[in-house]
Amino acid sequence: MPIFPILDTLKNDNCEVVRRSVANNLNDISKDNPDFVIETVEKWQGYTKETDALIKHASRTLLKQGEPKTLQLFGFDSKNIMLSNFDILTPSVKIGDALEFSFSLTNQNKTCKTLRLEYGLYYKKNNGDLSRKVFKISEREIEPNKVYKINRKQSFKLITTRKFHTGIHQLSIIINDQESQIKDFELVS
Repeated sequence: MPIFPILDTLKNDNCEVVRRSVANNLNDISKDNPDFVIETVEKWQGYTKETDALIKHASRTLLKQGEPKTLQLFGFDSKNIMLSNFDILTPSVKIGDALEFSFSLTNQNKTCKTLRLEYGLYYKKNNGDLSRKVFKISEREIEPNKVYKINRKQSFKLITTRKFHTGIHQLSIIINDQESQIKDFELVS
């Protein structure tokens, strides 16, 4: 990759804006050449705290896509993580209001685990098909045998970038790219 020597030189720049630009460049490259970015992450990981932040930002698309090697490189492992009490608190949502949902997580491992928590919202399209959009909740470390209760809201306020269609929509919880069961809710006008 012809640009790599430049990115490699700038990864340690004193200016955060320059390092952020390197990360954004790598993120753009990851869309066409994910293997190159994964190799770069492996080479640069652990170099400095700033470089670790750079490669994490550079990997955001790969993490959102659930790319297995990238998840592994950042220590995301969902083995023995129990999702329970997943509930849609507002099964009927009026356009302009918010969907409310909750769930609990328990780490059944003997050590702390790092999780990337997201939810998938399956929006109903004009033709009746569903289209998933993934929203990040957080990245966190969870202790063994501790129950974490999560409550979330998703706004259905009218915005210019999305048109809402009434009817059945769906929601899922995603833990390190492992999607839970999918639950229905209804969007009404």
